[in-house]
Order: sequence, then structure tokens, then C-alpha cells
Amino acid sequence: MEIAGKTILVTGANRGIGQALVNEALRRGAKQVYAGTRQPLNHPDERVTPLTLDVTNAEHAQAAAEQVGALDILVNNAGIALYDDLSERAALERHLAVNLFGTYNVTQAFVPLLIRSKGAIVNNLSLAALAPIPVTPAYSISKAAAFSLTQSLRALLAARGVRVHSVLTGPTDTEMSRGIEVPKAAPEDVARAIFDAVENDEEDIFPDLMSQATADDWRDGAAKSLERQFAAFVPAEPAMS
Repeated sequence: MEIAGKTILVTGANRGIGQALVNEALRRGAKQVYAGTRQPLNHPDERVTPLTLDVTNAEHAQAAAEQVGALDILVNNAGIALYDDLSERAALERHLAVNLFGTYNVTQAFVPLLIRSKGAIVNNLSLAALAPIPVTPAYSISKAAAFSLTQSLRALLAARGVRVHSVLTGPTDTEMSRGIEVPKAAPEDVARAIFDAVENDEEDIFPDLMSQATADDWRDGAAKSLERQFAAFVPAEPAMS
């Protein structure tokens, strides 16, 4: 899956990793990049098409898909991370609405185009999908659920020629992580590593130094082995269309 010449959609494209992914796709010669944001976006490169997209609204996602004639790569990057202590259900519901159901809504809307192009889905998750961060438990729960969604999509869509990648990102220097005082990767470096891994057809992507420290253990571990075994249970004709 070469980025050059491809049509790509990046959600949450107005800042942080999303913005860096748009710029990196352009640098690699993408034919067209749809920049999905909740608010209108202007971009100086004529290859960028702003796409107003509220990922929490399934009908809005479907309407956005109808504006896109063809798509090779969908990058589900939009997300939120808020501090909480699980004392309020609303905080969990808000994280799930964006990080889990937002990813689901956009994928459902665009997957017919990806089946047609034999394309790829890239879900930007977090190391918190593997182990919870105590100060952001609702975020961690939503990312763990989104990781399970990603693994399920990978198994269900494989026979239809769609590759599904999970990005298990460590701390990155964005607005979302400003309150966490730990070493952080630059968004530009993360974006570069993500597209390197997509081009190398890596299922699970570890795009920074912290996440890379866990990569070998994950790939050779029991959980990954079970994922491969359970993938054999996919029905002959998966329900996704």
C-alpha cells in the first residue's frame, strides 16, 4: 500500500497527529487528502479537500461518504482524552461516543468505498488500549474497546481485500497530552512512522520509542496469538457490506 497516488481521509485533521498525517500524506505524494474536521478547515494545498465531519453522528458520517467518490485509505484519528476517576457515567459515555462509536460510524459509512478499492483502514488508538492509564480510565476503556473493534474489522474484512491497521501510540506532544509530564514524541515523527508501517503492511503499528519498547512482546505474545486463532471463526460471508 503505497501512499503516493492514493486518496486518503484523515479524521481529526485540524491539529496534532491528524494535522501531521495530512501533511505527511501530501509529502509522500498522495493524490487527494480529505481532511475531516468538525469545524470548516482551510488548507493551502489544492490536493486537500476539507470535509466537515462529526464522527459521533452516523447520519453525518454517511452524508460525508456520499461526497467522496473514491477512497484508498481511511485514517480514524479523531478522539478525545479527558481526566476522570470513573465516578461519573457521562465521562465514560462521552469517550465511547467519540473514540469507539465515532470510529465505528465513519468506518461503516466508508467501508463500501474501501472494499471497492481494496484499501486500508488505519485506527489511531493508544498504548492505553493494552493497559489503562489510571488518571484517564474512561479514555483507556474507550481505546481498549476501539482496539477490539479494530481486531474484529481486521478479521471480517480480510477476505474482501481491506487491510486494517491499529496504531498503538505512546505519549505524543499534542494538546491532548499537555497535562502529562512524560517524554513525548513529535506528531510529525509519529505520522511518518504510521505511514511507513502502512506501506510495510504492519498490522499493529508502534510509531514512537515508548510504544516500540512493547512491540516485540505484543507480536509474540498470547493475546496476538489468540487474535490469529479466533480469526479462523469468521463466517464465509461476513455481515459487513
